[in-house]
Parts: sequence; C-alpha cells; structure tokens
Amino acid sequence: MLGALAWGSLAAASLVLGALLAFARPWSDRQVGLVLAFGAGALISAVSLELAQEGVDVGGIGWTAAGLGAGAVTYFVLDGLIERRGARRPRHGGRRTAEGSTENDAGSALALGAFLDGVPEQLVLGIGIAAQGSVGISLLVAIFVSNLPEAIGSARDMHASGTSRERILLLWGTVAVVCAAATVAGYALSEAATGEAQACIDGFAAGALLVMLIDSMIPEARRGAGRVAGLAATLGFAVAVALSSLS
Repeated sequence: MLGALAWGSLAAASLVLGALLAFARPWSDRQVGLVLAFGAGALISAVSLELAQEGVDVGGIGWTAAGLGAGAVTYFVLDGLIERRGARRPRHGGRRTAEGSTENDAGSALALGAFLDGVPEQLVLGIGIAAQGSVGISLLVAIFVSNLPEAIGSARDMHASGTSRERILLLWGTVAVVCAAATVAGYALSEAATGEAQACIDGFAAGALLVMLIDSMIPEARRGAGRVAGLAATLGFAVAVALSSLS
C-alpha cells in the first residue's frame, strides 16, 4: 500500500512540478509542444503495452473492448460539456479559444480534464503494482511526462490572465492529491477485482486516452513544435517501450 502511494504520488507530482516550472522561466509554444509530443509518444506506448494488452491478457478482448468504448464515450461527452460551458481550451497547454470565460470556469475545466485521464491512468497504475508486485515503468513515465506540458501551459495562461500563483498551485495540488489517491484505490481494489473488471478498467483508461490524444494532445504538439513533433513523439515511444521491457 505504501509503495502504491509513493509511486502514485511521484506520477501525480508532475502536475505541481509543471506549474512550478511555468513560473520559473518563460516557455515558448515550441518548447511546450516538444515536451507534449514526447509525452504523446510515451502515452501511445502505455496504451498499447500497459493498458490494452494487459486488459486482453487478464480479462479477454471482449471486456477490454467494452471498457475501451466506455472510456472513449465518457471522455468525449464530458469534454463536450466543457466546450459548451465556454471554458474550452486545448487539453495540454494551448490557449483557450473561448472569450469571456470566468476564472472559476477555467479552473473547473482544467481540473475535470486532469481527472478524466489522470484518475483511470492511476487506478490502473495501482492495480498493476498490486498484480505484478512492481510498477509499470512505461505507464509511470507516460503519466509523468504527459502531465508536465498540461500544467506548464495551463499555469502559464492562467497566470497571464490574472490568476494568482497561490490559486494555481492550490488547483494543481488538489488534482495531484486526488490522482495519487486513485493509485492507492486501484491497489486496494485489485484483490477484489476480477480479471474482467481489471480488463474494463484498463480498456476505460485506454479509450479515454486515445480520444484525448487525437482530439487535443497530438494537434497541440504539432501546432507548437511543427514537423519536429513527429520525431519527438517517436523518441517518447521508443524510450517508453525500452523502459517497459525493463519492468
């Protein structure tokens, strides 16, 4: 249990670290885009090796596919609700496109976006720690790296619009605590969860991540970093696959 808390806290800490990095120095769109592209490649590896494949192995393709569809639809619907509220901004660090949204709306959108993929990711991280007795390195790296550009870009934009540093850090600190708690919850639930339930959770996280990748993360990486984004994503994928082979 303590191990799950430690690894979950490490993964979620990148949200707070990203916000702190945003205040430490100016970040260009290109720099955020490169980090974002690397994280996208790492997440593609995690979706393939740590989520979809693991789901099929423990519960079969049918239950994994059911979770995949549920995760994709859930992310799609809730992300659409954010857009209709007028607080829409690119998922990982781009500038908001809607005018006139309030500070509270922006904070709610940021928190919800992080919960949508962060909680399922870290539930799976906790389940994997309990089932395998060790952490899934590629998933851990993917979560950590993909959180950074989100927090950097979002903190940068929120601070530029007048939100205090204290409020921004409080927001991302709260999100990080909830995500870390999800790892512990996954660990605790793993003993009661059947293989089919684990496959659904794996599939749910994979589905939500795939929609997020195509809808916002990859387009934002391409917009910020240009054609080099493809090379950075390939590097992220290769690093995550290599790390996964060591776990």
